[in-house]
Amino acid sequence: MNNKLTDLVRIGIFYDGYYFFKVSNYYKYEHERRSRISISGLHDFIRNEAAKISGAGFKQCQIVDAHYFKGRSSAKDLGMKVQSERIFEDILMRENIVTHYLPLRLGPNNVLHEKGIDVWLALEAYELSIYKHFDIIALVACDGDYVPLVRKLNTIGAHVMLISWDFDYYNENGRIEMTRTSQQLIDEVYHPVPMQFHIENNPHDEFTRNLFVTEKENYFTIGAAINPPAPEKDSNTAPREGEDESLLSIVLSLKEGYGFIEDRTVNNVFFHYSTVENADFNDLKAGMKVRYFREEDEEKSKADNAPRYRATKVLLLE
Repeated sequence: MNNKLTDLVRIGIFYDGYYFFKVSNYYKYEHERRSRISISGLHDFIRNEAAKISGAGFKQCQIVDAHYFKGRSSAKDLGMKVQSERIFEDILMRENIVTHYLPLRLGPNNVLHEKGIDVWLALEAYELSIYKHFDIIALVACDGDYVPLVRKLNTIGAHVMLISWDFDYYNENGRIEMTRTSQQLIDEVYHPVPMQFHIENNPHDEFTRNLFVTEKENYFTIGAAINPPAPEKDSNTAPREGEDESLLSIVLSLKEGYGFIEDRTVNNVFFHYSTVENADFNDLKAGMKVRYFREEDEEKSKADNAPRYRATKVLLLE
């Protein structure tokens, strides 16, 4: 690797977009920081790590290419969330990140899921590394599916830095899920960076502090709602198959990343931050009026031996 004062350390960054989106949501809605990951702050963090492992200065470590790969819903599926996704795309463009999208596809139980994104990321990362001669490749990912990519990059002399987080979170069904970085992936890369360790153990470090979006920047964050439209009673709030008609009530209580809507007919209704469509979950307070759709959570009903319901869409009423 280049280590002379006159040498430039060339960095390429490749994002597994869905993974990064989950990480950012975790810090925004479930971690005590209540703030999203800053793209510019993360890039400066990566440059600083590159300086440590190359022996070069911070200014010599330059990001020459950055790419973001993610499955994408159609505008029809997103509804009012289109605006927030486009806001995030503006951030990516400002940071000179090239976006790569594939349409989400219906899988089992009519759930949309990504297919082929990891393969596309791997092909692009390998090809660009050959032609652009990156000294360091920062891979923002955690999946063991990227092990073959790392092995290929190792053969051409590229140094792979793995940027990853391990965390637990509540999914939209109210169940705890764990995100863990593949140990095999960690073992294969040149420089693994466990981000949760840096965040928890070096909170006063300049580059760690700047990993999070400031209040001043908050209107540019993923999921931000700028002048959110008032909910309507027509097709915008029409129930999908399996949902009840829309109902009116109040927010009963709020936790980290989820809450409950008062509904005495079914012993209250669970809702996840991702179901709030016209406001930021962190702006909600107990007692606020909401319009919501609900459906029975069959697994939880079976486990509790009693009907349990979750909200599939929540709209804050002004």
